[in-house]
Amino acid sequence: MSMNNDGNWSRRRFLKTTAIGAAALSSPAIWTSARAQGKRIIVRDDGGIYTKAYNAVYYGPFKEATGIEVVGVQANAEPTAQIKSMVDAGSYTWDMAKISEPAIELLTDGEKKYLEQHGLGSEAAIASLPKQYLSDYGVGTNVYTTVLAYRSDAFEGQDAPKSWADFYDVAKYPGRRALRKHPFDTIEQALMADGVPVANVYPCDVDRAFKKLDTIKSDVEVFWTSGAQVEQMLISGEVDMIPTWVSRAQAARSAGAPVEIVWDQNIWGLDSWAILAGTPNADACREFIKFASDPKRQAALVDYFPAGVTQPAAFDDIDPKIAKDCPTFPEHIKRGVKIDAKYWFANQAQVIERYNSWLVS
Repeated sequence: MSMNNDGNWSRRRFLKTTAIGAAALSSPAIWTSARAQGKRIIVRDDGGIYTKAYNAVYYGPFKEATGIEVVGVQANAEPTAQIKSMVDAGSYTWDMAKISEPAIELLTDGEKKYLEQHGLGSEAAIASLPKQYLSDYGVGTNVYTTVLAYRSDAFEGQDAPKSWADFYDVAKYPGRRALRKHPFDTIEQALMADGVPVANVYPCDVDRAFKKLDTIKSDVEVFWTSGAQVEQMLISGEVDMIPTWVSRAQAARSAGAPVEIVWDQNIWGLDSWAILAGTPNADACREFIKFASDPKRQAALVDYFPAGVTQPAAFDDIDPKIAKDCPTFPEHIKRGVKIDAKYWFANQAQVIERYNSWLVS
C-alpha cells in the first residue's frame, strides 16, 4: 500500500488505472452522447488524499470515458448549511457531495428535500451493493470507522488493551489516555465498555454511558478535537491509547510510530454520493455514481489509502495484506457496530449539551 503524497504514479498504479479507464470506455452503461455534451460536474469530497485518489481513479477516467469533467472540491466536514443555501437559492456551486448518513438525514427529513432521489437501485453497479450501504438519497462509497489505537511501546512485557472495557480499566491498563471532546462514538464506547453487546448499543442508554464516563474522567489526559491532533499525539507519544478514526492511527503508523489498532467493537459510519436537489446536472451525477461504484475502480483506491470500499467484490482485487487495513474487511464489519444515523439525528442536541456540561463539571 502506498500512502505517498507525491505526484508520481508507480508503474503498477498507472497500468491499473489505465485498464480501469479502458474498461469504462467500452461499457454500455456510459452515455454514448456524453462527449458531445461537454458537461462538467462539481463534487464536494474530503480533499487531501481523497481528492488525489479520486482524480486518478474516478474523475480522470470518467472524463476519458464520457467527456464529462469532474471537479472535486473540499468543504466543511458536514456541509449541510451550504447545501441548503445552494438549493434554496437555486444557485449550485456543487452538483453532488460525498456526505455522511446523518447529513443525509438532516437534508431529507423535512417537507422540503434538499437531495435528489438517485433512482439507481435497479442498476447493476448499484444493486450489487449491500443494503446497509444504500438509501433512497445516497449511494455508499466509503466506510469510515473509529477504533481503539495504542502505542505498543507503552505495553512492552504486558498485555495490551483489546477492547473498550480494557481502555476503561485504568488499574489493569495504566497509561496516558485521550478521549474525543464530543459524544459521537464516545457514548457508544462507554456502553460497550460497560458490557453492552454490539447489537444492543442503540438506542443508547445515555444515563448508563455517563456513569461509565465518570469512572474514567479523571484519568483522561487530553480531550481531543481534531484528527490531526490525534495523529500528532500518537507520533510524539503524548498518549498511550486513544479512540480515533482509523485513518489517523494508520497515518501515525506510516510516519513510523509504533501504533497498533484494535478492530474489535469498531464503530463505523457511511459516506455516500448524494445529488443536490434541483441541480441541472443530476443525470450526469447519476452516471458518475454508477461509474464510481464499479468494484475494480474501488479496489484501485487502496494504492492511495486503505479505503472502506463498499463493493464486496472489490476485495477480489485487493492484496490480502492491505485488505486487513480496510474498514470494510469482512471480519471488521462483522465485529463492529454501525452508527445509527437516525438515533443521532433525533438525539444529538440534548446529548451534546449534556456532554459539554459533563466536560466542565
